[in-house]
Amino acid sequence: MTDGGRIERDRRRFEEIVRGQIKRDLKRYVTGSEMIGRRGRQLVSIPVPRIELPRLRYGKNGGGQGAGEGEGQGDGSAGEGEAVGTAGSEPGQHLLEVELRLEEMAAILGEELELPNIQPRGRARVEVTSRKYNSVSRTGPRSLRHMRRTIKETLKRQIGDGTYDPDDPKLVPVADDLRYRTFREVSTPDHAAMILYMMDVSGSMGREQKEIVRLVSFWIDTWLRSQYRSLETRYMVHDAAAKEVDQDTFYRLRESGGTKISSAYELAAGMLEEEFPSSDWNVYLFHFSDGDNWSGRDTEKCLGLLRDRLLPGANMFCYGQVKSAYGSGQFMKDLDASLASDERVISCEILDREGILPAIKTFLGKGL
Repeated sequence: MTDGGRIERDRRRFEEIVRGQIKRDLKRYVTGSEMIGRRGRQLVSIPVPRIELPRLRYGKNGGGQGAGEGEGQGDGSAGEGEAVGTAGSEPGQHLLEVELRLEEMAAILGEELELPNIQPRGRARVEVTSRKYNSVSRTGPRSLRHMRRTIKETLKRQIGDGTYDPDDPKLVPVADDLRYRTFREVSTPDHAAMILYMMDVSGSMGREQKEIVRLVSFWIDTWLRSQYRSLETRYMVHDAAAKEVDQDTFYRLRESGGTKISSAYELAAGMLEEEFPSSDWNVYLFHFSDGDNWSGRDTEKCLGLLRDRLLPGANMFCYGQVKSAYGSGQFMKDLDASLASDERVISCEILDREGILPAIKTFLGKGL
C-alpha cells in the first residue's frame, strides 16, 4: 500500500472513531451550551476525549521511570520530589478539538433519533444546478486525467498500427491518447423552506428556560438544513409585544415583562401572508414558551389565529412548553384541547435539558 493509501485509510479510521465517540455522547453534545458558541458558518467544533491509538514499544515490561527507590528528598518545588498539592488517583481527561461539518452532525442526529427524511410539499420553487463528472474529453487538467480511458486509447492505437507486442506489452500514451474526466451541468428542482422560531422572553421565562429553547432551536435548524438546499430562517421574540430579530439577538437576548402570545402569532401571520405563500414555500413554525399567557381571552385569540391564518399555510406548527417555576403551563392544555386532531400541530413539554432530545424527536419524527 502506498503512503497516500495508508494516510487515507488512517483518516477514515480516525473519522469513524470520532463519529462513534460523538454517537455515544450525543446527549452531552446536544444539551451542552458550549456547542452554540463553537459553531461557525459551516463547521462546528466538537471537544472529544483525546484518542490514543495502541502502540508497540521495545523494552522490558514493568519498571519504568521512577519505579525504583529514590535517594534524597526534593525541596518541595513542583517537578522535584513530591508535587505540590494532593495527587489524584485517576488520569486527567485530555480533550481534542475536532471540526465537523454541520451536515455530518445532522446525519448523526438523524441516525440516533431515527428521524425520517422530509417529503416537501408543493411545487419546486427553484432550480439547482450541479456538476456531474460523467463524461470524457480529449482536453483537461492533469488532475482530471482518466487513466483507464487513456490506456484503452493507447492500446487501441498500438493494435491498429501493429506496434503492440502481447509478449512484451509496453503501453506508452501519446498526446492523442490522453483522456480527461469532464462534467455536464444538471438542473434539478429544489423545494424551498422557511423556518420561524418564536420564543417567549417574558419575565416568567428564566435564563435556563431560554437556554433550553436556544439548544432545541439550534438542533432543529441543523436537521432541517440537511433536508433543504434553499432554506430561510427567521427569528421572533415576544413578551407583551413581538418583534423580529436576527439570529445573534435570538441566541443572546435577555428580556423581561408580561406575556401576550397573540402578538407573536399576529406578526407571524402577516409575515407568511406577505412573504411566504404556501404554493412556493414549505413553512415550519416553532413556538417556545412556559405556557403562561396574559389572559384566557388572548389564548382564544391565539387559537383563532392558528386555525385561520397560520395553519393553512404551514407544514407544521410545533409548540414546546418549557417548565418554569413561574409559568402556569395552561397554554399547552388549551392548545391540545382545541387542535389535537390536526396532525400538523405538535406539542411537547420540556421539563429540563434531559428533555431536549425527546422534544426534537417529537417535533421531527413525522417527517412533515
